[in-house]
Amino acid sequence: MKDYDVVVVGARVAGASTAMLLARAGLRVALLDRGRYGTDTLSTHGLMRAGVLQLSRWGLLSRVTGAGTPPVPVVTFHYGGDDPVRVSIRPSAGVDALYAPRRYLLDRVLVDAAAEAGADVLHETRVTDVLRDCSGRVSGVRVQAGSDTRDLSAGIVIGADGIASVVAREVGAAVLKQGQWATAVQYAYYRDAAESGYEWAYANGAAAGIIPTNDGLSCVFVGTTPERMRALRSVRTPRDTFDAVFALAAPGLVGRLEGATRETRQHGWAGVQGFVRRSAGPGWALVGDAAYFKDPISAHGITDALRDAELLASAVVEALSGARAESVALAGYEATRDRLSTHLFQVSDEIAAYDWDISEVPGLMRRVSAAMTDEVEYLESLPSWQPAPVGQAEFDGRRGGAAIA
Repeated sequence: MKDYDVVVVGARVAGASTAMLLARAGLRVALLDRGRYGTDTLSTHGLMRAGVLQLSRWGLLSRVTGAGTPPVPVVTFHYGGDDPVRVSIRPSAGVDALYAPRRYLLDRVLVDAAAEAGADVLHETRVTDVLRDCSGRVSGVRVQAGSDTRDLSAGIVIGADGIASVVAREVGAAVLKQGQWATAVQYAYYRDAAESGYEWAYANGAAAGIIPTNDGLSCVFVGTTPERMRALRSVRTPRDTFDAVFALAAPGLVGRLEGATRETRQHGWAGVQGFVRRSAGPGWALVGDAAYFKDPISAHGITDALRDAELLASAVVEALSGARAESVALAGYEATRDRLSTHLFQVSDEIAAYDWDISEVPGLMRRVSAAMTDEVEYLESLPSWQPAPVGQAEFDGRRGGAAIA
């Protein structure tokens, strides 16, 4: 059995970021993922201001931009037949523009940074069980890599393994809040589709977007209710369904899309209602979509993950250094996350109902913007990530004791 201070399950944005920060703090960290290194994944792509700020604060933004990720200097909103509304991105400390890196790039940057900080990174390693000590406290995980099965012990196990989190299931993390609605999404990559940064379109109970990303491509997506998407697909091909929803949401952009070149097959997401799970307990915590998932229509999932990685890492360092009892530190993580995310969770759910009149959408977008502003202001108030390293002898002397119970 190999001992770690923290085992992080899931090496995508939330997990890799959390592992990197904990390793930078001097903790012994294992970062596990059932997938292969550097693979792509279903994603909303777009980084909002808070997400760009986090990468900048951690010294990683230059790796994303250096890989050719194009800057996004303006966001354009299309509301049916009304004139487009353009919002320029105001440069501020650490944020010169927005960016939408492909996930095979962003995840690799974060995983590499975790490894550079000293984390043991184990891909193609699946967690099959969560271990507990005689008191019932989570004490590690059982993993399988190929035909090899072994146990890894840990002071804290962090589940960053997505909506269907194995860690959340095994610890019985309760759902505390449930959204009412869900967006079914289809997307594909196009060449020569982008014109001026992010473009979001809303009309006729549907949404669409054009998101410039790497390799000269744009991610073009459409979204509507799962019921409507299924009804359209029942009488159309997948490609025709995509085009039909795009025309509903963005009638003024149909010509642009017809003039672009579609480079990839279509990807889909059937839609899942948002939720907030209980995110911590004795010896365990959740982060990213494992802890809190909201409808992807606000394109804020990656930014959430980067924000919450630091909130959780700070709480874990406090707990393992003895600055605060584990239960107090982790409760503080959950409370801060909820304070920063509740408003956006609610408005995303309202947009995902797709029962709005087009005149209501600008007001919904202003509410989204206000929630993001609160988030950025909080992150800008934080010091640089330079926590006092947790001494190993200090930690070993408290492992399993009252200081972290």
